[in-house]
Amino acid sequence: MWYLCVFYHRLLDYRKPEVESLADLFGAFEDNRSNRGLRWRLPQHHHPDSPFHFVDFPSEEIARNVANRSILVKGIYELWGEGSSYEELEEAIKSYPDELKLPYLASDSTFKITVDSFGKVMSLQEQNERIRGLSYIPFKGQVNLKNSDINFWLMETDDSVANNGLPPVAQRRIFFGREVGGADRKLIPTYQLKSRNYLGPTAMDAEMAFLMANQAQAVPGKLVYDPFVGTGSILVSAARFGAMTMGADIDIRVVRDGRGPDCNVWSNFKQYDLPMPIGLLRADNNLPPWRPGLKEVFDAIICDPPYGVRAGGRKSGGRKLLKGVVGPYTVPDDKRADHIPSTAPYGLAECVHDLLDLAARMLVMGGRLVFFYPVSREGDSSEDHFPEHPCFKLVANSEQILSSRYSRVLLTMVKTSPYTEELALAARIKHLEFKENHAKWLEEGNNLHSSVFSPAEVVDDPKASKESKPKYRGKYV
Repeated sequence: MWYLCVFYHRLLDYRKPEVESLADLFGAFEDNRSNRGLRWRLPQHHHPDSPFHFVDFPSEEIARNVANRSILVKGIYELWGEGSSYEELEEAIKSYPDELKLPYLASDSTFKITVDSFGKVMSLQEQNERIRGLSYIPFKGQVNLKNSDINFWLMETDDSVANNGLPPVAQRRIFFGREVGGADRKLIPTYQLKSRNYLGPTAMDAEMAFLMANQAQAVPGKLVYDPFVGTGSILVSAARFGAMTMGADIDIRVVRDGRGPDCNVWSNFKQYDLPMPIGLLRADNNLPPWRPGLKEVFDAIICDPPYGVRAGGRKSGGRKLLKGVVGPYTVPDDKRADHIPSTAPYGLAECVHDLLDLAARMLVMGGRLVFFYPVSREGDSSEDHFPEHPCFKLVANSEQILSSRYSRVLLTMVKTSPYTEELALAARIKHLEFKENHAKWLEEGNNLHSSVFSPAEVVDDPKASKESKPKYRGKYV
């Protein structure tokens, strides 16, 4: 059945992938595994970046579960009518089948009507006028504004030419429907970083962390692993959805000490009364600590690998050791407690290969790998090709702009083949090609950190500068 899905006008590229992942989590594709995803369509005269979309869900229960779990869905509605004017809306609502309307208009129910708009602000008087205009609908229940059984929504788009910098709409559109479910946006202010007990320079924004947890389908009974755990922001979001968590980091001072006994990774979980991680390891992604033969342990791996913007990647060994200047050493027993091992730079290409190899070996079949990857926004160059592995299928990628030259893409991969030595060798060959292309790109003078944080170019004409900026992508509405 087709439902009206209304998004928050926020992180536009992340909206559909989140809904698709949650629909899969709640069983939308169980009857048809060949189905590549949900069916979508736009309302008349709407831009693809519009917050209004129609989506076909197999059942109302799945639609409700997706809406209630989502971060970017404002609400999902059973649409009773739409039109470019209130006369068209009235005709559409009256023609909607009575057997679908009457169960929600019964005298033993309570209801409320919410008026909302996109692209403009309505006064309270205008909202009341719109509600009175719905008198042709035979409501028999009692109005309850605080705790109603049924919520109806009347939504209207702006018909102004300028559109206030929002996605262009050629003609006004009005929607009326029954709310099936809606997102709990209280999660974002509750878990926002500015109130977090323990933070580091790479702590993941709460909204993004919850989106990553949704892409990974974190639920009770699943084990989620973050190999670059840092201060645990991503694991906090996975634990909020009930998943068991586990993390690792190469910096022992982060996972063991923090800033004291009451300000560390563990205290972040205590702050929100969440289940503690099963374990936090001091481990190197380049030299995994798992015993040989151990496979298929984790249901999901979620991480933000270090790619040299806010933090550079590090691996064990030290420069002198890796260059062969000094030989391997053994730490004396009396110095093990406070020993901090030497580390060396860890390139992006090598880091991503090790991550994919870890995920191929340690994820269960159907498990998900969710991670950020930086790309250039200047043409189609070889370094922009997403990393590949024969064990995985890429199911979603969502872009977030970092600067005029670079963005980072959230990649979601699903494990589709069991890990074998033959596939590991094929992955190694792909990695060598990827590494060679990445090295050529670096030799040409490209540097991710300086490109992201370089000062903006001086523009003589302020009007030209204003016109060059994106007009509506990422706005809060």
